[in-house]
Order: sequence, then structure tokens, then C-alpha cells
Amino acid sequence: MSCLHKYWLKEFFKFFSIIQLMILVLFVIIDYLSRMDKFLNSDISLLGAFGYVLLKVPFMFVQLTPAGILLSIIIVFGLMNRNNELLAIRSSGISIYFLIKPAILVSAVLAVLMFFLGETIIPISMAKANFIKYNVIKKNKNYLSARKDIWVKSENRLIHINFFDPAKQSIAGITITSLRKNFSLESRIDAEKGYFEKGKWVFENIIEQIHVEDSMDYDVNLYDKKHIPLEFKPEDFGEVLKKSDEMSFFELKKYVNKVEDEGYDSTTYRVDLNGKIAFPFICIIMALTGAATGMRSFVKENIPAAIAIGVMIAFMYWVMYGLCLSMGYGTFLPPVISAWTANMFFLCFGTLYLINTE
Repeated sequence: MSCLHKYWLKEFFKFFSIIQLMILVLFVIIDYLSRMDKFLNSDISLLGAFGYVLLKVPFMFVQLTPAGILLSIIIVFGLMNRNNELLAIRSSGISIYFLIKPAILVSAVLAVLMFFLGETIIPISMAKANFIKYNVIKKNKNYLSARKDIWVKSENRLIHINFFDPAKQSIAGITITSLRKNFSLESRIDAEKGYFEKGKWVFENIIEQIHVEDSMDYDVNLYDKKHIPLEFKPEDFGEVLKKSDEMSFFELKKYVNKVEDEGYDSTTYRVDLNGKIAFPFICIIMALTGAATGMRSFVKENIPAAIAIGVMIAFMYWVMYGLCLSMGYGTFLPPVISAWTANMFFLCFGTLYLINTE
């Protein structure tokens, strides 16, 4: 590695560390103070609440790394531009593509680090954070979830749901067991699927078995469609269901295969599965875009303007990435296309931007 590359990497890591540290500290302070009223109204101590916020730091580090790379590279090249270092390097016959090599290298390393954290630390930390959020802070103790199976205790009913589709807000494989006051079986309802309509649950393909008291007989009724009043809503499942960020790539892949083998729609999880690979790749794209921006002639006199452009580019990426994922969840785009469209667009943009800079 040349001395020039070593110098560039030293400057990059200095600014990258400062930017990431500042943003993460602000996140911890803002998140802690904004939830203070919820912490005080729950059973969690203030120290435990601070630990809850810290559990989300690894996830936030991964989410903020692409923007940190972009801003750090803009600052490094911007300062080299202001100090006429880029002019001296170009005058000696060195191409700007030579300077981009360490930027691509470090962004690729950070992309691998993001994927590694997503496979190891983040699933554990986010699972603990969500458990504290829903069981300690929000006190949703009537809900028990393990990846796919959901158990709900509602008055005298014990409800089992085999699968919840967060995109369609529907459930499938429902069993509702009702008990009398003496805990003897009152009835059992099995439904193929259900959805929330006009404030009520509508179930389809229903078998209702009503136990005749003081006997071994059952009255069996069949329904194509029926309204069944239940206390919970679809958003309650969204809170307790195990999230994609609580699963590693291979764990999520295994889960997707299991859901599909049982005949359920796994579109939402398949989009998230492709997103786990697509998202770290943005680090390389941000490196190209940041280098092209920092080398622009106007940056020599106005580095803050370059930083503002970097923030705008990062914001545009987040908007487009989120929009594409939403279209994937809604089945408007295939899962692979929805996860990679933003990356491909910004890769072309960054490459053309860099060529134009040269």
C-alpha cells in the first residue's frame, strides 16, 4: 500500500469515527429523553431504560454507516481539494481513480462488517430490545410469539395463529378455544384465514365445535364466512411478531422456506431477505458518490455545500430504498427487484458522476 493510500485511510477513519460517534450519541440522548414519559409509567428503571436504548446502538450503527462513509469521503477529498493536494497529485500524472482505490477498499470492508453485525450481534440485541419494549414498557403480556406461531390470551379464550402477514394485515391457520368459568371446554373454532374489515375480524372456511355441557357430544357448524368479535387488532400482532432484524440472513432464509412449504405468502420476509444483502452494498456506491462530490472544483471554496449535497444524496437514497421495499411488500415489484433497484440506480448515478468529475 502506497504512502498516499495510508495517508488517505488515516484521514478517513478519523472523520468517520467522529461522525459516527456524534450521530450515535445524539441518537442515544434523543431516544432516551423522548421516551422518558413511557419509561416513568412502566416498571423499568431509568438505568434499565438506558440499557434498552443502548441495545439499539448496533442496529443504528449499521443503518448510519453508509451515510457516514459518504460524508467522511466528501470531507477528506474536500480538504485535499482545498489544500491543493488533489491539484498536486493530478499534476504528477496520477489519476483520480488511483485515489478512489482506498475508498472502495474501506467501503467494502465496512459492508462486510455490516453484514457480519447483522448476522451476529444485531439479531440478539434487537430481540432483547423488542422484548423490553413490548413486555416491560408496553406490558403486552397477553401475547406470546415465536417467529411464526402466535398465542393470544383474551378473556376466556386462548387463540393460536399459525401465520400473520404484516403486509396484507391478514392471519391464517386460526384456532380459537373458549373455556367456561370452571375451565371446561366450551367451544373450538378452526378457520383457514382471517382479515380485519370495518373494525371486525372476518374469518373464512370455519369449523365450529360447541361442546354440549355435561356430555361428550359436540354440535358442529360449518361457515364459509363469519364475523367473530375479538379484542385485538392486526397492529397488535405487528408488535409482538418476531421481526426480520431479529433474525440473521440464514435464519430468515430458513424461515422463508418453511413459510412457503406450508403454503403461506412469504413476500414480506423474502423482500427483507434480499434487503439484508442489498443494503450493505450501498457502502461502495456511497464511496463513489462521495469521492466524485469531494473532488468537484466548487468544493475547494465551499465544503459545507458539498456536505449538504452528501446529506441530500443520502436522503434521496433512503427515500427511494424505502419506496422500493414498500412496492415489494405490496407485490408491485418482485422481492429481488425491490431490494436492488435503489442500489442499481445510485450505482449508475455514482459512476457517471465520477466519470464527469474526471
